[in-house]
Amino acid sequence: MSHAEASPSEPLVLEEKAEGALWLTLNRPKRRNPLSGAMITALAASLDQAYADDSVRVIVIAAAGPVFSAGHDLKEMSRSPEESKPDQVSRVRGILQACSSMMLGMVQSPKAIIACIEGTATAAGCQLVSACDLAIASEEARFATPGVNIGSFCTTPLVGIGRNMHRKHAMELALTGEMFSAADAVRMGLVNRAVPRDQVRPETGKLAESIASRSARGIAAGKAAFYHQIDLPIEQAFEFANQAMLEVMTSDDAEEGTRAFLEKRKPVWK
Repeated sequence: MSHAEASPSEPLVLEEKAEGALWLTLNRPKRRNPLSGAMITALAASLDQAYADDSVRVIVIAAAGPVFSAGHDLKEMSRSPEESKPDQVSRVRGILQACSSMMLGMVQSPKAIIACIEGTATAAGCQLVSACDLAIASEEARFATPGVNIGSFCTTPLVGIGRNMHRKHAMELALTGEMFSAADAVRMGLVNRAVPRDQVRPETGKLAESIASRSARGIAAGKAAFYHQIDLPIEQAFEFANQAMLEVMTSDDAEEGTRAFLEKRKPVWK
């Protein structure tokens, strides 16, 4: 029996460009935008195209409906009567590996990625938020890693979440399985700020436009350097960061940016 998601006429991920930003909208609101195998494939394909598109300076991940993402599709992850346990294990492993690969690709991508969260994000939905460089949430948004409530545990979501926030906050989220408010998510470090619901998209758009106006080369190098050094011992981190900063400060874009600042004009990036 196939566990694949049905393919209605509506695309799984909507794409829209605006002011150098590509908005990718998860488009299965009636199903709470699950990170099913099909959704992961569609989102990963859109992200890969965006990474290679020079006209895309910033990527925004949003969602249709009241739920940002409820995480993995539990029906898809469960075993059907016709499926053997080894087949289930193999199939679910493939979904988890595809998801992890997509999340890692987001961290390693040369583009800044912003999560625009208007509703609830749970389990792997929280993991998706944690993989974004920045996150703007509605004050009404809620967050949870509820695996513990069904006899499981949100182990893979904690990889990203545990790198966004203090480990005790991450474990509180995972061990209780309870919903946390947007204010809690800001306090814990999962999102940057929470704003009124009708301001989420405008605020996200403003942030995306601001980042898009900066040097793409500088952002790509700086993002890569940050995520590389953050897990190094401090001595190695300084050594690596010094070399990375030397390269970026002596780049053509840095020279142009300095001249533009001194000449009180807008820079023209290469």
